[in-house]
Amino acid sequence: MTCERLTLRAGPLMLDVLPAVGGSIARFDYLGPEGRQPLLRGTDSPYSDVLEAACFPLVPYANRIRGGVFQCDGREIRLAGNLAGDASPLHGQGWRAAWLAENVASDRLDMVYRHAAGEWPWDYEARQQLVLSAEGLSMKLSCQNLSATPMPCGLGLHPYYPCTPGTLLDTSVASVWTVDADVLPVEQLPAAGRYSLHHRPICGQDLDNGFGGWGGTARITWPESGRGLQLDAADASYFQVYSPVGRGFFAAEPVQHANAALNAPQDQWRQQGIMMLAQGETRRLQARFSLV
Repeated sequence: MTCERLTLRAGPLMLDVLPAVGGSIARFDYLGPEGRQPLLRGTDSPYSDVLEAACFPLVPYANRIRGGVFQCDGREIRLAGNLAGDASPLHGQGWRAAWLAENVASDRLDMVYRHAAGEWPWDYEARQQLVLSAEGLSMKLSCQNLSATPMPCGLGLHPYYPCTPGTLLDTSVASVWTVDADVLPVEQLPAAGRYSLHHRPICGQDLDNGFGGWGGTARITWPESGRGLQLDAADASYFQVYSPVGRGFFAAEPVQHANAALNAPQDQWRQQGIMMLAQGETRRLQARFSLV
């Protein structure tokens, strides 16, 4: 498979995109007098595994489905795992598929992925629009149900950020889900103490948790450089944080539904952020990464 790297530039910002590898971003950098500063974790090397990317889309659902089994409109849906060693499939199909680039310009591009019904028994079309300006990166992700029967849908983005011991994450969340050994939710608690995200040193914190009641804005600060990045995503009210020990990066993800929401009874899906899309209906997620 040919993995063409497309580069966008605007002012001091540069974005590298690999459409064929999960519709992913490879790099997002600030180019200043001191050289290149990554705003997202980045790589110059070609990659075929999207888990090496800086950011990728989550469509048509985010995070895990316990055991790959859920009930929808009286049908049992069974999905195979899509991450080695994990029986619970995660993040939908888009991140494991090739996307096609369209409308490519020096500061913007579109990408499209068309899914044919299979294990996930609905046809849908997903689209991304990336627009780079001197002030930041705007992203639009959408998913349209092309099947005759209603399809459950919730979207997300999976950005990875570089971090050092001084890196701070500051955002407002109301609750957190503790997780079991399979990173599946156990108990919903107030987001306090270990789970507070208010001016939180975030590197190496051994977190892999979903948060509810997200305010839609998060700020990442790198004190060593005096630079920061603000994430705004008003279309997402859930937030996922992954901060492994000793890896030098963390993920802070805007998502539209709770982890394992599809395992809940269907009458609770809307409460947990899942929408049922009728034929031709589209769900959208807009996000903005701004220099601060």
